[in-house]
Amino acid sequence: MAQIMRPARPRTGLLATDGKRHPLQDALLAVTVVLGVLALATASFRGLHVLTSWAGLLGVLTGGYGQYVSVTTRERFGLVLGLGASALGLFFGIYHGGLVG
Repeated sequence: MAQIMRPARPRTGLLATDGKRHPLQDALLAVTVVLGVLALATASFRGLHVLTSWAGLLGVLTGGYGQYVSVTTRERFGLVLGLGASALGLFFGIYHGGLVG
């Protein structure tokens, strides 16, 4: 019954296996996902191609840096989803007119 004598580890979240806080990585994850959702939501409107393109480009850049500094699987999983959404939004925004009006 040695497990009873071990101190309980605090739960930090799904797939956050190291038990530490990562405020920079979590912020990059949140920004990437928000920009990816914005880029995908505005991708179907031709008149919003500037917003779509810039949101996609910024999402790809923040997601790329987030992948570079990420520590846990949870962070990488969310960053890949945000990067994919941002890249699709960037591609559609460039197709509809590009980064400038």
